[in-house]
Amino acid sequence: MTRGRMIVALDALLSKRNVTLAARQLDMQTPALSRLLGQMREEFGDPLFVRSGRGLVPTPFAEALRPKVQALAAAIDDLFQPTVANLQSEPFDPGWNVPSSVPVPPLATRPANLLDGQPSPAEVASNLDRVGQSSSPHDRLARNIGILGIAGGGHGRPLTMEEAEEAMGIVLAGEADPIQTGALFGMMRVRGATAPELAGFVRAMQGHVAARFGGRLDGRLGSQPGSEPASRLEADLDWPCFTSPNYHNPPWFFHAAKLVAEAGYRVLLHGNTGSGPAAGRYEVVAAALGIPVCSTADDIGAALATQRIAYVPLTALAPQIHRLIGLHRLTQFRNAALEAVHLLRPAGGRTSLLGVTKPYYRELHRDTARLLGLPHISVLGSLRDVAQYAPFRPATIHRLIDGEPNDLALPARMAEPPATPRPRGTSLEYWQGVWAGGMRDARAERIIVGTAAFALYSLPGAAEDFNAALCLAEELWKHRCCR
Repeated sequence: MTRGRMIVALDALLSKRNVTLAARQLDMQTPALSRLLGQMREEFGDPLFVRSGRGLVPTPFAEALRPKVQALAAAIDDLFQPTVANLQSEPFDPGWNVPSSVPVPPLATRPANLLDGQPSPAEVASNLDRVGQSSSPHDRLARNIGILGIAGGGHGRPLTMEEAEEAMGIVLAGEADPIQTGALFGMMRVRGATAPELAGFVRAMQGHVAARFGGRLDGRLGSQPGSEPASRLEADLDWPCFTSPNYHNPPWFFHAAKLVAEAGYRVLLHGNTGSGPAAGRYEVVAAALGIPVCSTADDIGAALATQRIAYVPLTALAPQIHRLIGLHRLTQFRNAALEAVHLLRPAGGRTSLLGVTKPYYRELHRDTARLLGLPHISVLGSLRDVAQYAPFRPATIHRLIDGEPNDLALPARMAEPPATPRPRGTSLEYWQGVWAGGMRDARAERIIVGTAAFALYSLPGAAEDFNAALCLAEELWKHRCCR
């Protein structure tokens, strides 16, 4: 038993390299973990970690153990995974997971192929001020990377909105060297993205999407009169849904989005579920509920006009952005492109609904929206990065109302209904049956109604207060079109 605890504790220490953080992850007291570390050192006959200015540094022996320790810790976790659906984990059955139906080209890049006699990166960095708009894309991107890390004698700074827009624009145009792309995202990851940087990324993404769709899809504000295409598309509600393939809860928010559409509002859902074999999950989900899956501006326009709702896969919206997010499989960290894409807002809209897991990012996304000039947005503290509200848990909504921050704390509004007994995994048929009325699931219905109320309350003028939004959502659920 002690050795099992040692394996789990050593895995946490190798990951966090800090006794206090590892103890917090393991829900242990720090002194207890320190004692356990002493036992491990005696058991293995090695110090395992030495202290440095950057925390605990694993010894070569501990580094050699890392692969086995990670595998054993993961196996222990898997052993205790529930065998029936519970409130925390409701995995999809294999029917949900399909590759995307939209073919995606590889990430476009342009290798620099530096030759003898060309300036080195250090030489380029030492002459950042000499790099202007007439310089090559490689030189301009190198300038921005240098600003992040080594400009000003080693005292780097975050990028301005304009610099970040230029950097992301070069990447999206396929003009960046692969090493530059990795350096840009890696340095931003270490430093932490700022609101101006995310705002610049969003603007570059919006311009990229607008160019692909002939200007008909472009969420930017402040365009010059007469510059927009006559047939430019507009939604009332922008609903990004970018989630990991490891997101194991059924997407009840699709039901809620359809209720909002039945209330007469135009809803544009857009997103993906990673870049692997489950990338097309939400295409299956949308089609199963009768929500049009669109890949062209004409498709989106027709869907919003006739059914007031559409889902656009990121693979169709912007393959280059899809590939940037997919770099997670190579780096194992979320890059800033994934944070920015939630604010893409491709067809504008009166407001956007965001679900954000980490508390810091909730205010960061709202600050980014202010810099972009978005008057209304609602950022929901969520278990996953998608706006799905459970009314039996307290929640905080970070909002912009007419461009001004406004936080709303929502208490738990009811006791959590018991989970409806069913086999492991929520099947597609069960998920459809809840909408059609063939399956009764009180917990799922409360999530659907609560999420629809959250969406309606976020739409300017749709509901006087949250209670009124709940009553409206309840009526929409009772009288929904079940076809």
